[in-house]
Amino acid sequence: MRKMIAYLMIAAGFALMIAAYFFLAAPWGFPPSDVEFSDPRLPFAPGMFIIGFLVVFLAAVVYEILPEKWGK
Repeated sequence: MRKMIAYLMIAAGFALMIAAYFFLAAPWGFPPSDVEFSDPRLPFAPGMFIIGFLVVFLAAVVYEILPEKWGK
């Protein structure tokens, strides 16, 4: 059970990081100094990326803390 929870946390964290980086961050364009291409689509997109990063690394903590069998 702990393995499944850890894998789900890893998948959710990576999905959040990918979404924040590719879909919610600043669009790619030219010239890069233009205001339209320097501001992220959502102001909290970098925070979402960091939260996804933390979720991935917290999966290791969850894996170590949860018992291998629920009855033990």
